[in-house]
Amino acid sequence: MANAYPGYPAYPSYSPVVPNSQPVTVYRYQIREKIFSLGDNFKIKDELGRDVFTVRSKIFSFGNKLILEDMAGNGLLKIHQEIFHLHPTYNILSARDGDSDRPLANIKKKFSFLHQKFDIQSAYGQYAIEGLDIFAHSFVLTKQGQVVATISKAFFSLADTYGVEIAANEDQIFILALVIVIDQILYDKKGDHH
Repeated sequence: MANAYPGYPAYPSYSPVVPNSQPVTVYRYQIREKIFSLGDNFKIKDELGRDVFTVRSKIFSFGNKLILEDMAGNGLLKIHQEIFHLHPTYNILSARDGDSDRPLANIKKKFSFLHQKFDIQSAYGQYAIEGLDIFAHSFVLTKQGQVVATISKAFFSLADTYGVEIAANEDQIFILALVIVIDQILYDKKGDHH
């Protein structure tokens, strides 16, 4: 599949360090929304329970604007909602120094009756996200017909909490940003796109 953003190569994949001598095929993360915060803020932990990323929202902006950062506070990706669309639409942009605002992906919610569906055009190729249940708590992310991630939302939790499994050969940070976009579109109580 051709790059949806010609001239803008994808970033090399982030690979977490797992203390284990066997090859890893899947990395696991937990994404949890912070309950008592202004705006939408998330903490992302790896499968060993270590904090690896945070997501902060900009308050007082038109449309949702979030930034995914490493634990040192370095911006990695920006998530911006495009307003004035019939279906919710988001962009993922670079937030790295010297490369800020480079477009990496455009995500659009598709019209569907029972299962949630999303179309993703990106510098990494074309992806699709499809809900596996009518409650929109389980999703599968595919790239060129192959499953590259599974996403599940906790049913009974005070804060939005997701378990994410991502294929080791995919850009981990980018896939985590896609999960944040799903949350913003489907569950953001502060947003205006339900």
